[in-house]
Amino acid sequence: MGDDKIDSRIASPAHLSSHLLWENERFFVIDKAPGVSLATPRASPLDAVVRLLDSLVPEDRSCLYDPVGNLQLVHRLDVGTSGLVLVARDPDAHSALSQALSERRAEKTYLALVWGRPSPRKGRWDWPMGPDTEDRRRMKVDPHGKPSASGFEVVATSRYASLLQLHLETGRTHQLRVHCAHAGHLIVGDDLYGGPRHKTIRDQKLRDQLSPTHPYLHSWRLHLPQSVAGPEIILQAPLPPDFQRTLDFLEIRLEE
Repeated sequence: MGDDKIDSRIASPAHLSSHLLWENERFFVIDKAPGVSLATPRASPLDAVVRLLDSLVPEDRSCLYDPVGNLQLVHRLDVGTSGLVLVARDPDAHSALSQALSERRAEKTYLALVWGRPSPRKGRWDWPMGPDTEDRRRMKVDPHGKPSASGFEVVATSRYASLLQLHLETGRTHQLRVHCAHAGHLIVGDDLYGGPRHKTIRDQKLRDQLSPTHPYLHSWRLHLPQSVAGPEIILQAPLPPDFQRTLDFLEIRLEE
C-alpha cells in the first residue's frame, strides 16, 4: 500500500494514538492510528518514522530508545488506513522482512467496510493498475498497467454495507481501495474513489455512522514466518474505536 495526501477532515497526528504491539531486538510492530501519514519524501526519508513514533501513546513511546536514523519502515499504509506497520531496527532485518513480504511468505489481512453486498462472497480481483492521468492523487484500473491482485471474502453483511477480509497478492499504491471501487463496492469513508454515498441515507443515525472521517480500511492481521529477524509470529490489531462503533451499530460481529 502506498500513501496519499492528508485529507483535511482527518485530525492531525498530535491528536491520534498509535500503539506498540510487539518488539524484539530486530524490529517492532506498531498499530498505526488513521490520519498518520507515512509519506516518505526523498529529501526527508526519516520524516515518516518520526511521525509514526510521535503518534504513539506516551507510555509506548518511552519504551523505544532507538536512534531514529537506524529505523526503516518495511512497508507503508495510506494516511487514512489504520493498523499494523513493521519497523526494522537494522538493515538485515529490513531486508529479511521485505523479502518475506515480496515473496508472499508473510501474510497480511485487511478488514474493510464497503458499500453494498459483493457477489460472489469470495474471490480474487486481478485488475492491472496505473496512475490516473486526470487526477494525480488517484490510481485506476488500467489494462496497460502493472499486474495487481487482491483476494476478498465477505465476513458479514447489513442493509447498506458489508465487512470484507482482503488479502494483498501485490502491493500497488491504493490497490485495495481501487479494486474495491472498481468492483462497485467502494470502501465506506473513501471519498477520493467515489464520493460521499452516505448522503443518500435518510436515517440520520445510520447516516452519521456511515460518514467517517477516514476510509474504513484496517491492516488487521499479520502472519510473519520465522527468519533471521525473529520467530514466527501472528499479530492482530484491534479496530479503531469509530470503526468498531459502526460495526456494532450495524450489528456486524467480527469472529476472532
